[in-house]
Amino acid sequence: MYITITAQKLGGNYSQSSADFVGYLEKENEGLETRDMEHFFNQYGDEISAEEVVKEIDGNTAKLKKKEPKFYSITVSPSKYELRKLKNNSQDLKTYTRELMKDYVSSFNREINGRHITIDDIKYYAKIEHQRTFKGTDFQIKENQPYATKILQLKTEIRNIQERRAEGNIKKMNREIAKLERQAPHQQNGKRIVQGMAKNGNQSHIHIIASRKDASNSISLSPGSKYKTSEVKMHGKNVKRGFDRDNFFEKAEKTFDNTFGYKRNYAETYKAKKTFVKNPSLYFSALMKLPANEKALAFKIISKSGLPAIPGIPISQAQIALRVFKRLRRGVEVAIKSSSIGI
Repeated sequence: MYITITAQKLGGNYSQSSADFVGYLEKENEGLETRDMEHFFNQYGDEISAEEVVKEIDGNTAKLKKKEPKFYSITVSPSKYELRKLKNNSQDLKTYTRELMKDYVSSFNREINGRHITIDDIKYYAKIEHQRTFKGTDFQIKENQPYATKILQLKTEIRNIQERRAEGNIKKMNREIAKLERQAPHQQNGKRIVQGMAKNGNQSHIHIIASRKDASNSISLSPGSKYKTSEVKMHGKNVKRGFDRDNFFEKAEKTFDNTFGYKRNYAETYKAKKTFVKNPSLYFSALMKLPANEKALAFKIISKSGLPAIPGIPISQAQIALRVFKRLRRGVEVAIKSSSIGI
């Protein structure tokens, strides 16, 4: 499971409204029959229109400053192993979303009239998507980049020759381009993976728009808070604040496991990824203590995450660290620093 929490982007190039983001989420419905479309939904309603989502999110921003985010985007991307447990992708992911948002609410350290906030105190809208494209941040694109750069250079040289700005052997250059296309390490359907190419397989995932303000438009709820739990004095009263991301991420995976009977491998857990960043030696030690079948699956999961292929399980823990440590740590640290830890 990979979950990100991102604040609304504000600034000169971004709108104060949620309309652009909602419109972006509607892109997958283009050209589809009504019966095939995925609609927005919330805790109790289905088939909510994009117009209603924009109206509700934009109208729920009382006392927020111009530079403060009006909503947060939560993206939930189950792994291919998790998706295999679903019987009906769309309906099962809706069921999971509604349980997940209860975990989201419980992770806030906030009260309303002396009681902890509940699912009815927040305003959110979600949408299921089934397609993904390769982005510049994907490891396949990064590792194919040297080949892409050389191919672009050759194509530029060919164009210069065709326009008589240079001389050269175009046929030879085209053969070199074809060779580079084949040599690129990451291929899909016999073609070099490039940015914007649709990903194969089940790519179902969830987009959630969560309002910064509670449903009554009176209390600010920020999952981007730097506090887990604390109290601050406001207007002469002690007010609780904070959002426990660790709690949210851990509950999110447990909720999925309990809902769909999923047996999570150690390498997939939030606890393992956090252990890796804080104590790599403990992480590798835990990997080596797994039963043989679980250990094999763990290494398969690690390699599918963009790590170098591991031909066999090395004898010593040190050998494992040398082979996968730098790359795995870089990916996990980036996620944590951006407050978008995968679970």
